[in-house]
Amino acid sequence: MREIRLPGGRGELAALRFGDPDGPKLLALHGWLDNAASFVPLAASLEGFDVVALDLPGHGASAHRADGYDYVYVDWLHDVLDALDALGWERAHLLGHSMGATLASTLAAAAPERVAKLALVEGLGPLGGPAESAGTRLREAVAARRALDARRDEAPRVIKDIDTALAARLQATPMREADARLIVERNLQAVAGGWSWRSDPRLRLPSSTRLPEAAIRAILQAIDAPTLLVAAEPSPPYFPPALRAERIACLRDASLHVLEGGHHVHMERAPEIGALLRDFLRD
Repeated sequence: MREIRLPGGRGELAALRFGDPDGPKLLALHGWLDNAASFVPLAASLEGFDVVALDLPGHGASAHRADGYDYVYVDWLHDVLDALDALGWERAHLLGHSMGATLASTLAAAAPERVAKLALVEGLGPLGGPAESAGTRLREAVAARRALDARRDEAPRVIKDIDTALAARLQATPMREADARLIVERNLQAVAGGWSWRSDPRLRLPSSTRLPEAAIRAILQAIDAPTLLVAAEPSPPYFPPALRAERIACLRDASLHVLEGGHHVHMERAPEIGALLRDFLRD
């Protein structure tokens, strides 16, 4: 496994690369506030593939958005396409977890010629929102962004040691300590007196817009790539079984595997999910 850097249209992208350079190409996209290290537990199961696990912008070791800009959903799609272009991959499989799964599935609709197969964990299509909440959402997002800008010159909080950062992550996200440590250690940088988070504070801002469910389903209907969805049980509140079933029904060629576990089920049950991925991607 080695660290690589890729040029991007909105800043340099960092990634971990592992597996067989001559194997099928697989680009892995992590979840919100995670990073490329969330795919490390799957490495042993994917050694026959040429895997690039990307740090999405603002996460891990990748560059942040330029001052004055937001993390707009459609720009994430261009970040992924920039990574594929930099790697010289005209067509590849996509593996996504959570936010990464929403991006991978949306990209498969937006640029179907670039996506061979979709392997998704805990996500399918972007997060939606009711149309009637659009005005309130926009107002709250603008206010939150202006408030953050007003604190821009404040020094980042210093974390005394890695275990303190790990405890904070475990309090925010229930998961195995060993899995959380992988993500946390990649998301820290050394500063005077301890450590600070590398992730961009703008990632925590509320989104200004969300698509209504009808629009999301229209996007999913544009996906041509065969799709594997792995879902954890119990399901997260934003992706309940009923919604999951309705979205899967929009796809032409999809299969679902539900496994007991937490939201980071791909880390918790890496050997089982790795076997599912191998069978699906090599078929």
